[in-house]
Amino acid sequence: MEMDGAHMRYLRAGSGPPLVLLHGLLGYSFSWRYTMPALAPYATVYAPDMMGAGFSDRPSGLDHSLRGNARRLLRFIRNLGIGSFDLVGTSHGGAVAMMMAAECLAPNTDLSLGSLVLVAPVNPFSAHGRRLAPFIGSRLGSAMFRLVIPQMKMLHSYWHARMYGDRSRILPGTLEGYTAQMAKPGLFDHALGVVSNWTRDLRGLKETLPQLAAIRTLLMWGSQDGAVYASSATELAKYFSNSKTIIFPGIGHLPYEECPEEFNRALIEFLASERGVKNQ
Repeated sequence: MEMDGAHMRYLRAGSGPPLVLLHGLLGYSFSWRYTMPALAPYATVYAPDMMGAGFSDRPSGLDHSLRGNARRLLRFIRNLGIGSFDLVGTSHGGAVAMMMAAECLAPNTDLSLGSLVLVAPVNPFSAHGRRLAPFIGSRLGSAMFRLVIPQMKMLHSYWHARMYGDRSRILPGTLEGYTAQMAKPGLFDHALGVVSNWTRDLRGLKETLPQLAAIRTLLMWGSQDGAVYASSATELAKYFSNSKTIIFPGIGHLPYEECPEEFNRALIEFLASERGVKNQ
């Protein structure tokens, strides 16, 4: 899809009510390779590569903030001709999803959000992200990050393994799938753009959360998440009056990869209960 002279790549599968899947930082639509086939019988599933990531273009001057990403993705949804949809976001994509939800509640909006599913979303209550991301986004941190970019494929293997609770569950081809997007220049400039907004974005997200209270929400986390601590789920859930929390024991930051059958089953049941459809 062309947007402002750049192209956003997305995957589509299935039929039924629209469902949009948002990947995390340094991920792309590849993250949902086990989720899309499972959801396709129940929904028309859209998995975009956010602008700057995956195989979408990486235009200069891109607004990397949460709100900038949210508004860009809502334009993407409008361009698809969709008026009502459900939304799933993971990690940084989960924070973007919350901003999108707030935009959908604004007066005179033409979009309607049904349910919100947040998978280990970046949030103001996880101490790890509050410390690490702002450092990487600082002048010193950015300079150090750029020095190690030539070794990034090797480091990507190390960091990706840390996203799992049990590294033996990493299937062949996983790392190759994630590193494939590095063939398109500019991925790490995109990542630095995101983390440079981190502190400001978290402050804005915390101010936005009270607006989301009435949205039907599912929170999903792995108990061994080392990126966005599962302990933050309790505080985040307080902002959603109509929510359910699922913690996957022994699982890390990527439950849709590490325990896809359990993840898909829980997600389908949640969406089916919203629509009054019995899961077959």
